[in-house]
Amino acid sequence: MGLKPLLKQAREALADADWETARRAFSEALAEEETPEALEGLGRASFFLNDGAGALEARERAYSSYRAAGRELDAARVAIALAWDYRAFRGERAVSDGWLSRARRLLEGYAPTSEHGWLALREASFILPGDVARARECCARAEALGRELGDIDLEMTAIALDGLARVSDGEVTQGMVRLDEATAAATAGEMNDPVAIGFSCCYLIFACERVRDFQRAGEWCERLAQMAESWNVRALRAVCRAHYGTVLMLRGDWSEAESVLREAADVLPPHSGEGADTLARLGELRRRQGRTDEAMALISQAEHHPMALLTAAAISLSRGDHAAAVDGASRYLRLIEGAKTERAAGLELLAEAHATAGAEAAAVAAADELSAIAESAGTDPLRGAARGAEGHALHAARRLDDAREALDDAVELLSRAGLPFEAARARVALGVTLRELGRGDAARQELELARRRFAALGAHAEANRIAQLESLQRPAQAGLSAREREILVLVAGGLSNKEIATKLTLSEHTVHRHVANILVKLRLSSRAAAAAYAVRHGLAR
Repeated sequence: MGLKPLLKQAREALADADWETARRAFSEALAEEETPEALEGLGRASFFLNDGAGALEARERAYSSYRAAGRELDAARVAIALAWDYRAFRGERAVSDGWLSRARRLLEGYAPTSEHGWLALREASFILPGDVARARECCARAEALGRELGDIDLEMTAIALDGLARVSDGEVTQGMVRLDEATAAATAGEMNDPVAIGFSCCYLIFACERVRDFQRAGEWCERLAQMAESWNVRALRAVCRAHYGTVLMLRGDWSEAESVLREAADVLPPHSGEGADTLARLGELRRRQGRTDEAMALISQAEHHPMALLTAAAISLSRGDHAAAVDGASRYLRLIEGAKTERAAGLELLAEAHATAGAEAAAVAAADELSAIAESAGTDPLRGAARGAEGHALHAARRLDDAREALDDAVELLSRAGLPFEAARARVALGVTLRELGRGDAARQELELARRRFAALGAHAEANRIAQLESLQRPAQAGLSAREREILVLVAGGLSNKEIATKLTLSEHTVHRHVANILVKLRLSSRAAAAAYAVRHGLAR
């Protein structure tokens, strides 16, 4: 066909999102003559076909060819693309950062160009959720540059990423306004580059997931999926859909969440950053379903992912390993230190883990930080999470009336927000608190409602735990007094006799006598056996 006709066909195929035709035409053009433009085009087509190896090889060759020709701006553009490729396809952050550094140096001394803006946005996306302030500075530079150059793809992508950064920083209303604007521009056909369109739209879904804004996610997601399908952007669609799968999981649509997450997992390589992200999300769904072994197998493939850490910590808590739960939640929080709304899930779990271990002050500190985030965000899901955390902390402090009120608020807020799993867990904690207040009928009602909610979701392990909670009469039938039951709970929380004595304002001798009576009445041989008994019968907080 000849070089020029082949290049023309390839470029037209790229414009039509016919990636396979584009890849074939660029490959044939390169057989005629190797040019950096053809190599860059081949890399772009391979990227959209989710061919990571092909994209990396073609782009690295294009970069070298541009450098040899002294075309620094073109080389910088390809280096920016390679920075993303190495993270997305291989999960190699150090190599990715190296390519960003090369792009930055190549752009030194040039008047502002679109490449400067895309470099700033790539830097911003890589430092989120950690350094929100710096990310927003990068977005502001890119937005101003996009407006100055008339590059709407750059401008709208900068607005979208800034919106996500604002949401991460607790400025939910302002951030969502900017995300809605960018997504409207994308779906209205104002933007041209499918990569820019894909990122802008995905940032909206990421934000909806973080603040659990299901209505907004639902309004946009189907339009985004249709648009991504028409652009034939399979990998970007998979990333966006993986986050939407978490939204579906949170709102209780577990069957649909399973389908969406499986679809994403089939597209994204498991060893890549985005593939590991999807496996971590699927692992969290398995945990909620009570399929713990499968959950552990999935998150082991994404062991350093923040969500994987949190899922493992939640599993540890359900098994009564409070120390491991605290460690896992703390590691999660260290990873995302700068992002307020993303800290919420970690703080929620940390407060409960500290409370069940009897560490009142630590539980209060975690609950207080979460309350501040919820106040700043102003959304029902985060307010509900904060009130639940307060309830656990108050329960640990034996302020049972205050704990009951906080947990009652949590149930209402989480139910209203459309979070059935979280609402049911808060209802279980409320039922336990009511029982300890001597309100047996009310406790049984809350526990039965929670059991029904879990059964409807398919959370059979959680439903079974309630069956164990409903057998709490067994310690009483064994002859334990109210004080002995209280001390048994603290023993299960890992407290020593001295710590229990301080907590309950008793002498250490009295506590020792109570513990001895507990072991005799329950026919147990050790404190460890008593702690295991308490966990089995739902007495361990």
